[in-house]
Amino acid sequence: MTDGTKPLRDVTVVELGHSVAAPYAGLILADLGARVVKVENPKGGDYARGWGPPFWGDTSSSFHSLNRGKEGIGIDFTDQQDVARLTDFILAEADVVIQNLRPGILERFDLTCERLRKEKPSLIWCDIGAFGATGPLRNKPGYDPLVQASTGIMSVTGEGGDRPPVRVGVSLVDMGSGMWTVIGTLAALIERQRSGEGRRVSTSLYETGLAWMTVPLAGFAASGETRRPHGSGTAEIVPYEAFETSDSWIMVAAGNDNLFRKLMVALDLPAEARDPDYATNAGRVVNRDRLVPVIAEAIRGYSGQQLGTLLDAAGVPNAPLLTVDQVAGHPQTLALGMLGTCDGDTLDLAGIPISFDGVRARATAPAPGLGEHDRLLSTDGGAVG
Repeated sequence: MTDGTKPLRDVTVVELGHSVAAPYAGLILADLGARVVKVENPKGGDYARGWGPPFWGDTSSSFHSLNRGKEGIGIDFTDQQDVARLTDFILAEADVVIQNLRPGILERFDLTCERLRKEKPSLIWCDIGAFGATGPLRNKPGYDPLVQASTGIMSVTGEGGDRPPVRVGVSLVDMGSGMWTVIGTLAALIERQRSGEGRRVSTSLYETGLAWMTVPLAGFAASGETRRPHGSGTAEIVPYEAFETSDSWIMVAAGNDNLFRKLMVALDLPAEARDPDYATNAGRVVNRDRLVPVIAEAIRGYSGQQLGTLLDAAGVPNAPLLTVDQVAGHPQTLALGMLGTCDGDTLDLAGIPISFDGVRARATAPAPGLGEHDRLLSTDGGAVG
C-alpha cells in the first residue's frame, strides 16, 4: 500500500506520549497513513527507550516495536521557547493530539485542550488517563499491571487456589487503551467532516480494564458469584482449555454441544458422550470437576501431533501451545506478512492486524532517534511512511 492510498494520509498527529498506551495509538495511526510526530523530553526521551535488554542498537526493541513510522522531536517543557514552538506547530499542523502524561503536567505549561481548541476548534484532543477523569482514584498514577490488578483481570487469570497471582503476559490494558483512543479518534474525524469541529476524546487504563471484564462482570451481576481463575479455561464453557499430551500442550475449544459430542467420539469416550449430565454446556459447566479429569486422562495417551491430527479430522477446534520463536517462524505468520522490517533495517516488527483490499497497511520508517526531526519546529518537514 502506497502512502497515496492510505486512509489517513492527510491527517497529522502529535503524540505527547510515553511507554505503551499513547505510542501504540500513534503506531496504529501511522500504519493507517497518518503523519505522526512524537514529542519526547530531550533529556532521556521516552522511558521505553531503556526497557531492555534486548536492545537494537542503543534503544530497546520495545521502543522500536511501538514507535516505527513516526517523526521525533525533543521538547523541554521547562523551556518557554520550546513550548511556544510546539504550540505553534500544533496550531499550524496538527489534526489530532494524543497525550498520556501525568495529570497536571500540561496545565503547568498552559499546553491544554481548552486553550488549544479555543484557538483551533477543529483540533481533536485525546487524553489517555490512568484511572479516569473523575472519581476517588482520578489522580492516582497507573500502569498496566496495576490496572490488571485493580479491575479484576488478575483475579480471573492464572491457576487459582494457593498459586500466586498472574498478570496477562502482554500489555493488554495499555494496548487496549491505545486502540480505544484510535477508535475515538476515527469517530471524531468522521464527525469533523460533517461539523468542522473537533472533539475531546478521553479514555483510561481503568476504563479499558473494566471493558475487558465485560463478561465476568455480567456473570457476577447475574449470579452474585465471584469468578475464580480457570487457568487456560473459561468459566462459561466446558471443555474449553489446554490439555497436556504425552509431549506437549494443546488447546481444545469444544465450544458447543455438537463439538463436545465430536470430541468424545474422537477420544473414544462413549459413556461421556451419552451422559445426560454432559448433554448441554450448562451441565458440563456444573460438572466441570468430574468431566475435565476424564478428558485429560484420555488426551495424555496421545502426542500433540497425533491429537491435533485426530481432532482436525473430527472437526474439533484445537491448536498447539507455541512459544514466541515458534510463532515468529510459523508458516501462517509468514503467509500473513504480519512481521516486517523497516527501511534500512533488519529487525522484524509486528504490524497491525488490518488490511485494505488485501494489502496490509504499514509504515516502514524506523523509530526516530531522540530529537531526530527537531527541524520540524522551524522548517517544513516531510512525512515519513
